[in-house]
Amino acid sequence: MRINKYVSETGFCSRRATDRLIREQRITINGEICVAGAEVEPGDLVQIDGQNLPPKEASVYLALHKPRGIVCTHAEDVKDNIADYMNYPVRIFPIGRLDKDSEGLILLTNDGSIVNRMMRAEHGHEKEYVVTVNKEVTEEFLQQMAEGVEILDTVTLPCRTYLISPDRFGIVLTQGMNRQIRRMCKALGYRVTRLRRERIMNIELSDLPLGQWRNLTDQELQDLLQLLTEKTELVR
Repeated sequence: MRINKYVSETGFCSRRATDRLIREQRITINGEICVAGAEVEPGDLVQIDGQNLPPKEASVYLALHKPRGIVCTHAEDVKDNIADYMNYPVRIFPIGRLDKDSEGLILLTNDGSIVNRMMRAEHGHEKEYVVTVNKEVTEEFLQQMAEGVEILDTVTLPCRTYLISPDRFGIVLTQGMNRQIRRMCKALGYRVTRLRRERIMNIELSDLPLGQWRNLTDQELQDLLQLLTEKTELVR
């Protein structure tokens, strides 16, 4: 197994952070300074700054109902970062992002392998949102949103939309451009006043209270892994 994957799967730090430690010559394998791309074999002794790499922690898979104002980053220098908000006893990472002004479902884990699989944009994972806007939602607007909107020098992929109330609609995306829904609405003359993510693939927000989190059920995790496997096979 490559060293950056090996370290990330212990939950010690991310692959990117591991690459930085390698460049700084702070990682050794069996007493030898580690180089980029090095492989770790069973029984190898991996140390960081002369200390044994802690054993892999038990995998944690969480669903959080993120409030507005929380930033989906582990960077300690960022105010209101999600790590400080949760203060979870083991190091966990958000899978993807949900912008600061939005609320709703976000998944967190210490399992680096599932993070990498879910972050591959080509897999086209469904994410469902409920959006409140500043004026009446028309059929023409919903159709334009569904067919694709020009933002950020491209046209968004076709998606599914549905009306909920005069000023609210649902949208199911399979891509994740920066502030995509807000930009799409703005391009069509609307302003988002509230945005909540309701679902990521098979995981639903349901009645999880705002600001609270829960463990994924065994069935949810099993179904999620199955969906990831199916998506991976489709893009091969």
